[in-house]
Amino acid sequence: MIETDRLSELTRSRAVAEAAEWAGMLQYSIDEEARVNATDLSPLAKQANVAVITMEIGTAMGLSEGQVHRRLSVARRVRDGAPLTWLAFRDGRVDAVRLMIISDGIEKLKRDASIVRLDQRVVTYAETHTTAQLRQWVRRFIARVEPDEHEKRAEDERKTRRVDAFHGEDGMGLLDAKLPSYLLAAIDKRLTKEAKAFGTDDPRTLQQRRADLLAAWLTTNETGEPAIHADIAVTIPAASLAGVNDDPIVAADGSWVIPAAWITDLVASGNTLWHRIITDPAGHTLDHAYLGRYAPEILKKAIAFRDATCQAPGCTTPADECDIDHREPHPDGPTAGFNLWALHRRHHGMKGHNVLRWVLPSGREIPIEKAAHSPPLGDVSWMEHRLAGFIVDPG
Repeated sequence: MIETDRLSELTRSRAVAEAAEWAGMLQYSIDEEARVNATDLSPLAKQANVAVITMEIGTAMGLSEGQVHRRLSVARRVRDGAPLTWLAFRDGRVDAVRLMIISDGIEKLKRDASIVRLDQRVVTYAETHTTAQLRQWVRRFIARVEPDEHEKRAEDERKTRRVDAFHGEDGMGLLDAKLPSYLLAAIDKRLTKEAKAFGTDDPRTLQQRRADLLAAWLTTNETGEPAIHADIAVTIPAASLAGVNDDPIVAADGSWVIPAAWITDLVASGNTLWHRIITDPAGHTLDHAYLGRYAPEILKKAIAFRDATCQAPGCTTPADECDIDHREPHPDGPTAGFNLWALHRRHHGMKGHNVLRWVLPSGREIPIEKAAHSPPLGDVSWMEHRLAGFIVDPG
């Protein structure tokens, strides 16, 4: 049975071997470069011969030129700038991974005195801590020893903040956000806290809940409505829509593909503006329909032009200052011109509480919602519904 002391010895022996290997690479590179420069070759020929040194080393050691270049640059930087660290590497007290972390720290430091301080302190820490802990320690050291330079780099980096969406396989992708660390920490903590609040009865894993929360926060506001309207065009094969097969839904630009069933839940939520384009097998467009809950701007303008004012009796509020209301509530009622009208926010609320009622040409009085859920009533068409009057329940 191997004891832990023996494992420590093996680890140190590996580090010594790594150091011998890296030192050998560096010395070979130095010797060969000196030999080339001592020849009578032209400057251009010398440059070409020096460039091939990394290829020769890589061929001998089974490494790529990039790997060789990285190791040589690290070895030179540490050997020349941090001799105590280089000695610790040769003695096996610091391995190659830790050497690269320390080298990256040296590269960021701008003052020789700072590099000396790092060299004097880092080996003791590196010997007794993991690589992840060492990376954090070096990061903190750099910020503290040269706070002015750290601030400059941080400000430059903050200018590069961005968000990217990468579409992957099987209908999934990645959202990559480059943000200031304090914001990332706050987002991470809040996601975990809110995800745990669902309790143990929720069948989703913690990470699944975190992902669902993030998606909800980014696509809705505090009232549950879309925070930002985004038109999404998808192509649906007619055969799939008819249930003949299970062909997937494809983004209009072809960048992503999802199962057809996924559309149903998303459209029903009303949180995204969807346009459905139905195609035949040859790709020709057969039909185009808007599928979201909230009317797009072009449809809102059309309703405002058509209705002119709020459709409640006696209300003269301009239609462009009104809510665009579904006569038959979404998702049962479509987001289409015949099912939408302009209602002042106050009348919209009255309709929702069934105090604003519908009077049919026959004189029958029924709640608006019931009328909208039951078209046509007898001989009454949608247009006759449209032209019927209103009364307001005084209660």
